Amino acid sequence: MASFKYEAINTAGKVMKGSIEVETIEKAREEVKRMGYTPVNINEQGVLDKDINIGIKKKPSARDLSVFCRQFVSMLRAGVTIMDALKMLCEATENKALRNAIQQIRISTEKGEPLSAAFGEHKDVFPELMEKMVAAGEASGSLDVAIERMANQYERNSKTQAMIKKAMVYPIVVVIVAFAVVVVMLTVVIPNYVNMFDDLGTELPAITVAVQKLSNLVIDYWFIIFPAIAAVIILIIMFSKTTKGKYFFGNLALKFPMTKGLVTKSASAQMARTMSTLMAAGIPLVEATGIVSEIMGNPYFRDAMAAAQDEITIGQPLSRPLEECGLFPPMVYFMTRIGEETGNSEDMLDKLADYYEEEVEMAVASFMAALEPAIIIVLAAIVCVLLGACMAPMLTMYEALNSL
Repeated sequence: MASFKYEAINTAGKVMKGSIEVETIEKAREEVKRMGYTPVNINEQGVLDKDINIGIKKKPSARDLSVFCRQFVSMLRAGVTIMDALKMLCEATENKALRNAIQQIRISTEKGEPLSAAFGEHKDVFPELMEKMVAAGEASGSLDVAIERMANQYERNSKTQAMIKKAMVYPIVVVIVAFAVVVVMLTVVIPNYVNMFDDLGTELPAITVAVQKLSNLVIDYWFIIFPAIAAVIILIIMFSKTTKGKYFFGNLALKFPMTKGLVTKSASAQMARTMSTLMAAGIPLVEATGIVSEIMGNPYFRDAMAAAQDEITIGQPLSRPLEECGLFPPMVYFMTRIGEETGNSEDMLDKLADYYEEEVEMAVASFMAALEPAIIIVLAAIVCVLLGACMAPMLTMYEALNSL
């Protein structure tokens, strides 16, 4: 199939842009018309165009997906057909990747594919969890209920992500500003200050000489130092995306005292919330556990849930592998066991998720409370060294004058 980029006008007169994959430009024009648009311009995409489009597409956030699900539910409950709902959602969605996915889902559904299968064709936009929930909704005849559960799930995920991002803004800004100040001090202030004392013939203290050498190093080799720092950062990011890197940083997060509690509580909340959502939709426990294992962020928790799926397959209750893996807090497997014994696992997992989501908020607050003074201490140490380098020659000069 070829990829065609189109520009069209919708029923409201708004210009719509996107891409579709069909055999010929005639079929591309037909598909655009089928979506309810009036085609204005359709061109086949070249290799360069495809690379550019892929590069600029922004993956939908949890907030984007929650809004999509909430609007979809509202339309379905208002009596709007699935086709018309998808058409309106496509026109209202701003995220390009999500809008293109909705267009393709609408086209696939019009061709007779089940809605769940259409969602499954876009795993880069919609996670497997969405496909399974839609399939469960179709099977039970309660599609709106299934999508509403997904809306709730994404809204909670969005809230947690926003909270963590907000908490990280302060330390990131402080570190960037501190780095800029240190660079200015080393390249502008220190050289002028040291030159003044050199003209006076004053012997510089050891701390000033050391800072001067560091300043000269930065000034003389900045074209090597800064690219090297950037290269190291890029290599770390690339390494973190490899399998070994994910396990390395996953293990580091579980070992580091400041992040261990946050990672564990976040994983517990994610596991409990997703399991509750899937089981409430009627998805079997074995399949639900497999889906949860795929969406866990930390690879060690992902492996633990995959192992739990194997244990459940041979007849073990979920609480047993959760306890044996040694990663989850005792409350997780205790409450899971109570839910299994009372036959009320969904509600128990839901309450467990509520508890740990609150714990995540408290853990983030505690993490920031510990991180802020740590940053201040490090910055104070750097400032003290720089001030010491500046003040030490003056003190030496005053001592020399007093001895005369």
